Formats: sequence, structure tokens, C-alpha cells
Amino acid sequence: MTHIHSTALVDPQAQLDPSVTVGPYTVIGPHVRIGAGTTVGAHCVIEGRTTIGRDNRIFQFNSLGAIPQDKKYAGEPCELVIGDRNTIREFCTFNIGTPGDAGVTRVGDDNWIMAYVHLAHDVQVGHHTIFANNSQLAGHVHVGDWVILGGFTVVHQFVRIGAHAMTAMCSLLFADVPPFVMTQGQPAGARSMNFEGLKRRGFNADRIAAVKAMHKALYRDNLTLEQAQARIQTLPQQYPDSAPDVAMMAEFLAGLSPQRGIVR
Repeated sequence: MTHIHSTALVDPQAQLDPSVTVGPYTVIGPHVRIGAGTTVGAHCVIEGRTTIGRDNRIFQFNSLGAIPQDKKYAGEPCELVIGDRNTIREFCTFNIGTPGDAGVTRVGDDNWIMAYVHLAHDVQVGHHTIFANNSQLAGHVHVGDWVILGGFTVVHQFVRIGAHAMTAMCSLLFADVPPFVMTQGQPAGARSMNFEGLKRRGFNADRIAAVKAMHKALYRDNLTLEQAQARIQTLPQQYPDSAPDVAMMAEFLAGLSPQRGIVR
């Protein structure tokens, strides 16, 4: 039998693996699916077309799968999809997507999401991220793998944050953050690259040297963005191990919006 507290209200149509645990006074709607080993704490509301994977830890007082805070939303069958092995602490709010985008708000695997985090409609979160308390993401934000958001970080709608980037506490992001970049301020500006984080993740000396060279091209040598992109493309000739990192940076920069640009 599924381990459901006697005071929880779980719709008979909801699909819960027999190993799922549901705490007291939690409400789970009819279109919810929850995978093996996931635990849901007390006083949570999980509704809408929400799919939650395996071995997640969802603490008390969370709202997952509510309709988006978007006046254009008219009841379309949009979704929230959460992957495996995520930790979601207290008082988080994750909304479903909207038909104006992919229709899905998505959280990947192995993320550590602290209290009071808000993920608005159509947010896309990768894997292995850390969002500190009160991080607030507006609609359509995309966050790459291994990103760390400091407490009270606020991200404007449609902003992209590249893999391995990091924000300081109380950062306010109006522009895209390229991969590896560390930001701080209101509005946030680029301060350095996340070198210590890269070392902890096993980046060798060649790859770290290439990241330093990318930082120099983007922020220190007074190049135009086009000139910086051209220089970055040549880095694998000097640092062969950096080819995947350079390709990721090139792809990110190629997708920039002229209206937003990158943090400076």
C-alpha cells in the first residue's frame, strides 16, 4: 500500500507508486503522477497535470502545479514535470506552463531547491542546480546545469542562465548570464568566472584555462560581442580538452536576444 496519512486527500485518479509517502493534510489532485521513493510532507498541495519522478524529497507547505500567474491563461492542459532525486524545501511554488510557450514548466534531476523559491510558468531548470532561499524566477526563464543562485536572487522573464554560472545574494538579473559567469549586484554585473566550482566538478587545467580565456574575451579586452565570439571559437586549438565547453558557450551566445544581451 502507498504510505498515505489518514488526513491526506488524494484523488482516486492520481497515480502514485506504492512506495510514495504522503504526509498529513496534503492534497493531491486527479492528474498527478508521482514516482517510486518520493516523499511528500505535510500540508502540501500538488495539483494540475503534474508529474514527479523518483526519490524526490518534498518538504511541508509546498504548492506544486497550480495555474500560472498569467492573465492570458485560459485553462489549457499545460504541465509541470519534475525529475528525479530533487530536494524541494518549504513554501516553494512551481506553476504549470502556458500555451504561449512549450506548455511545460520543467525541473530536471538532482536539484537542491531551498525554501520560498518561485518557479513561474514555462521555467526550464536543468540538473544539479542549487537555488538558495527566496530565489524568484519569472516566466520563461531557462537555467542550465550546475547553476547556483544566491539567496533572494530575482530573475526577469525570458532571461537565460548558462551552465555553471553563479549569482551572489540579492542579485537582480535583467540580462542573460553566459556559462561559467559569476554575477553580483542590482542590476547584476559580471564579476568573475566560477573557477572554484569548476575545480570541484573535475575540470582540468586546460579547461579552466579556456574558461579564463573566454572571460577575458567577453569582459576584459574591450572586444565587441562578435569579436569575442570569434576569438572564443579558436580556443580549442590551444586547449583541446575545452572543445565541449567552447561549443556550449558558442551555442549560448548565438541564442542571445538583442534586447537583453549579456550581463556586463
